[in-house]
Amino acid sequence: MRAVITVIGKDMVGILAKVSTKCAEANANVIEVTQSVLQDMFAMIMLVDISGLNVQFAEMAEGLEALGNDMGLSVHVMHENIFNSMHRI
Repeated sequence: MRAVITVIGKDMVGILAKVSTKCAEANANVIEVTQSVLQDMFAMIMLVDISGLNVQFAEMAEGLEALGNDMGLSVHVMHENIFNSMHRI
């Protein structure tokens, strides 16, 4: 099982490190990351393996969203099944 994490906001030092650390605390393994900085705006998409989570998925998602709020970023966590359902033709 996997999840998609998106992060958008004003660029600052440590965004990737803090989001990755929060994933590691939940035992979510980062599989792939793409990020861009457009002038002063940061955008990142992470694909994480959640099959070995040591917390409930909702708890991990809430923790990441709270981290985003603390940093002034928009962080959204979506389970792969929901993501696939939304993008199915």
